[in-house]
Amino acid sequence: MFYEICRIILHTVYRLLFRYKAYGTEHIPEQGAVLLCANHISNWDPPLVGLPVMRRVNFMAKQELFKIPLLSQVLRYLGAFPVKREATDKKAIRTALSRLQEGKVVVIFPEGTRSKSGRLQKAYSGSGFLALKQPCTVIPVAIIGPYRLFRPVKIIYGSPVNLDDLRVEKITKQEAVLATERIMNSIRQLLENQQSKTSEHNGRSFGNSV
Repeated sequence: MFYEICRIILHTVYRLLFRYKAYGTEHIPEQGAVLLCANHISNWDPPLVGLPVMRRVNFMAKQELFKIPLLSQVLRYLGAFPVKREATDKKAIRTALSRLQEGKVVVIFPEGTRSKSGRLQKAYSGSGFLALKQPCTVIPVAIIGPYRLFRPVKIIYGSPVNLDDLRVEKITKQEAVLATERIMNSIRQLLENQQSKTSEHNGRSFGNSV
């Protein structure tokens, strides 16, 4: 109940402040383990990734937030768990893996920290390891910003990433890196497709105005 109340409140806030629009939610299975892998451009990202999803989501949040007593409790109620951003956090990976094993939806930002430029950064291999270690549907997610008051923010959920050829009994660093690269390439493709559509639309608008 608490989760649903918070979801309604956040949905209202994001609609009013950022006019957010979601596309591709039909790619997210109604049941079973799902790993949502998104680019990271703002502290506003984690709630946004989960809002359009009709299932309860679990997500990593920087560990500094869990040092604030009341906020820590709220975050845990909302399915968040702490992660260290400086390097691959094995404890956070184990927590994410456990929730995937339970058939839940987990949100992860492969880059580890937000990009100040808005461009994709080098990703840690944790997302690829998770995707291979536990059978799950891997969905690339593109957040199209920037966040500006009363200006639209888009979130696009892509088709599942096929990693079948990388699934082996004993996962090595190489497989994890290759899986991560494939996930990041899928996110990049979503971003580039949106940029192409925006450029094409602007071109037509300019042509019509001449």
